[in-house]
Amino acid sequence: MTVSSAAPPLFMQLLADRNGSPAGLLFDAAPAVAPSDLPHEALGELAAHGACYFRADLAAELADALRAQGWQPLAAEQLLRADAAFPFALAPSVQCVEGDWFLEPPPQPVGQQAMSRALALQLVQLVSADADTHEIESVLRRDPTLSYQLLRLVNSLGVGSGRRVTSFSQAILILGRAQLRRWLNLMLFCTRDGDLRSPMLLGRVAVRARAMELLAQATGMDKARQEQAFMAGMFSLLGVLFGLPLAEVLQPLTIADAVQQALLRHEGAMGDLLLLLERAERRDFAAVAAQLAQLQLSGAEFNQIVADAHLWMQSVAASAADMGHA
Repeated sequence: MTVSSAAPPLFMQLLADRNGSPAGLLFDAAPAVAPSDLPHEALGELAAHGACYFRADLAAELADALRAQGWQPLAAEQLLRADAAFPFALAPSVQCVEGDWFLEPPPQPVGQQAMSRALALQLVQLVSADADTHEIESVLRRDPTLSYQLLRLVNSLGVGSGRRVTSFSQAILILGRAQLRRWLNLMLFCTRDGDLRSPMLLGRVAVRARAMELLAQATGMDKARQEQAFMAGMFSLLGVLFGLPLAEVLQPLTIADAVQQALLRHEGAMGDLLLLLERAERRDFAAVAAQLAQLQLSGAEFNQIVADAHLWMQSVAASAADMGHA
């Protein structure tokens, strides 16, 4: 089915299960959205790779269209909203938790957990400053978890005729600085013992980063600016992750002025894109539609970007879960 160019905007929420772990996606859309407005193929692909839900009181035609793509209804009693702290005492009927509870301040990291996250941030600083490979390697050697996961990632890419990568410098060379930067950014948000928020934060920031990159592409930015937009999305929740003002976390990082302005003041073209996504996360669809018009983007383009960003998030979450079980 063809997606209407005048489609109202839609978004999706990442739901948590009863233990606070990612449980699937919840469909959210402007009230005027119709079945013909949906990116059907992408919605079907999302449902093929993970649990996908819609509210049981959704309009019948829209609900039928989502069912046809593998999405399932959630009754009101199966869904609980939490925006302050995760509610450990849940009614037996509750299957999923929505809301922004994972944006609350973090528990104080201790011991190896604190060291691992600090080293990951130090690596981000080195890579963003284009430091020498030997400097990056020396930091990697101080964290067995990060070093193991890097070698595991590169070996899983299937480099040349079964040859195994055994050194950090070799891994960095094969992965490349751009992909290394992305991997390190994601590793900051990977699960840490004692921080229940990590998997949900990873999901939110992965969607932001990929959507920012795709929006930058759709609005005509070049490759370098698209990469900066990805970085802006990825760094946008570092303050939440560390429980510190974002400006304080960003201070030691070498990042482009455009990224810094977008993150700290929502200024410039990248700041506009970040603001657009934040409005969509809040379900402020009237503001989203108005901003899309200013950006000369159709609702159909935005909805496809949203679906593609969530598909990428599903792959990131699966990789992170696989790392956690290794």
